[in-house]
Amino acid sequence: MRALTPDNAPVLCLDIGSGTQDVLLYFPDREVENCPKLVLPAPALVLARRIRELTAQGKALHLYGQNMGGGFGGAVRAHLAAGLPVSCTESAAYSLADDLDALRAKGHVITPDCPDGAAALFCADYDPAFWAAALDALGLPRPGLVAACAQDHGFHPGQSNRLGRFRLWERLLVEAGGQPESLLYEVVPPEFTRLADLQRAIGGGPVCDTGAAAVLGGLFEPSIRARALDRGLTLVNIGNSHTVAFLVFHGRIWGVFEHHTGLLDADRLWAQLERFRTGRLGFEEVFEDRGHGTMRLEPPADARGFAPTLVLGPRRGLLAGHAVEFPAPGGDMMLTGAFGLVEGLRLRAQGAAGC
Repeated sequence: MRALTPDNAPVLCLDIGSGTQDVLLYFPDREVENCPKLVLPAPALVLARRIRELTAQGKALHLYGQNMGGGFGGAVRAHLAAGLPVSCTESAAYSLADDLDALRAKGHVITPDCPDGAAALFCADYDPAFWAAALDALGLPRPGLVAACAQDHGFHPGQSNRLGRFRLWERLLVEAGGQPESLLYEVVPPEFTRLADLQRAIGGGPVCDTGAAAVLGGLFEPSIRARALDRGLTLVNIGNSHTVAFLVFHGRIWGVFEHHTGLLDADRLWAQLERFRTGRLGFEEVFEDRGHGTMRLEPPADARGFAPTLVLGPRRGLLAGHAVEFPAPGGDMMLTGAFGLVEGLRLRAQGAAGC
């Protein structure tokens, strides 16, 4: 198998979620247990806290930088509701909404320049200066490659973002043969503007959707990978914002289900998963339930129904008490997405080497 980086240098892997960013500095020549790991607040949460501080101080706010996760939107709305000015550059504005005219109608001023007296805050999922300083302070080497994942609904003017995002999974199942590593992008599809900005920020390395990284993270665990060769498994990632489930067998994906975690309770989610893996849950039902949708291909008979259900993610406790398992890929469930980036790189290198 090819090395993941030139000279086998470390890979900085970041899973940027809505609650946390989960970080792995992966050294290919070390046991994964001896690789440095961090679980930090998501950049959007840090930005929201700074905005609330400015609101308390009665200061005008100017946002600049890149399209990033929009988890700070509530703090911006509260700032406006307090009668305080909000301005932003166009690129930063896309973190809050695709429709800039709608933002203007709500009181946002979109301008390339910071108004006099306003406090300027930088928007970015990845700040190279921060990570250079953090690694230096920890006495850790700079990586040979940065890989990152984040959730991107995509830019779909005049269309439903939920429907637009689900086309990601349709392409995975229909065009990419269900190979999850195909969603580790070297060239980002044009609609995924957040991932494109993230890729530029990390220096051009591969980027991935968090859902795809989660299933790859499950397969990073050798025992799970081996079980999925013998029979079909259901891998579920219950994140802070989204719940995504995959039907996995023989190294490929046979079905995808995606919903919003906040709209689900335990019994409702379990009932939908039961019908999803047996092919009795339709796309329209999930979409009309304000989820993203579901799609399932007809699996081979030896998949045997995908009954074993493995649950990952920070909200995995939602399914406690049901017939599920709670694995910890790489020994740390919170790093599943970061391990998934390593697994995607491994699978791609394996494919390129023809082994």
